[in-house]
Amino acid sequence: MDLILELIPQGAQMILVLALAPLLLGYTRKVKARLLRRRGPPLLQPYRDLLRLIRKEAVLAENASWLFRSGPYMIFSATWVAAALVPTFATGLYASWTADLIAIAALLGSARFFLGLVGMDIGTSFGGIGSSREMMFASLAEPAMIMIAFTLALLAGSTQLSYIAQFMLTHSSLRVSLGLALAALVIVALAENARIPVDNPATHLELTMVHEAMVLEYSGRHLAVLEFAAALKLLLYLSLIGCIFVPWGLAPAGSSLTGYAVGLATYVGKLAVGGFLLVLLETSIAKMRVFRVPDFLGIALMLGLLAMLLLFVSRSF
Repeated sequence: MDLILELIPQGAQMILVLALAPLLLGYTRKVKARLLRRRGPPLLQPYRDLLRLIRKEAVLAENASWLFRSGPYMIFSATWVAAALVPTFATGLYASWTADLIAIAALLGSARFFLGLVGMDIGTSFGGIGSSREMMFASLAEPAMIMIAFTLALLAGSTQLSYIAQFMLTHSSLRVSLGLALAALVIVALAENARIPVDNPATHLELTMVHEAMVLEYSGRHLAVLEFAAALKLLLYLSLIGCIFVPWGLAPAGSSLTGYAVGLATYVGKLAVGGFLLVLLETSIAKMRVFRVPDFLGIALMLGLLAMLLLFVSRSF
């Protein structure tokens, strides 16, 4: 009975991220349209788009291999597991011992690896361009993510997200290293989700797109799975920022139903604020050239390295 009571919140978190990911995407599109003085699509439009794509027949190229067919499901599975591991409304859940920053970075790296492979599988020029750009960005984004993980490990003594959230709640203080780590994580999140200034998710210009170039040959249910995985990744990074740097409202392990409800309401509020700030940033700046993106991600790498060095030096005194 105790095992069932522990599994229920964990299962609820796995279903919650699936339910909220398309809603977050629709919310960002709606807010962006309002800021641009347009009416915009309905909030539930991403759900309708996914259902429409699932009902359509998947068209495959003649030279598509088994990897092209199974790649979307592997990408979705890795992204879903990573998003479900990040504490959303509560800490100390049944699988919280696996919610490690290094493990989440590894899962996201695996999803990126398969996405790059399926982009080159058909042999089109656009797929190859998108995959090469994705790998170029990943070569700087992943080390920056590791530097952020090392900074938090030096501060909290662990890379487990539930432990980091509890540490931030009990030892909350303003630190320069935390500010640098937050700035680095925001830059990495923008690059990983192909948002402005790295990429524009609303455009389909072949010579500038990154993520869209890799999924250009997909259709039907395969495209629906990939779009769902992209929405889950956006939710993952906003949840990660909220869990580490804004951990207030998270229900502790073994909380009552009221505590979980408060944690859920707080989590939805964090997503709303994070989505609004993301859209506000996108409408305030322009997309940069592709060859300037490594410099942009290099800033994240340097910020993460500086955060780790500052914390290491301050702890030695």
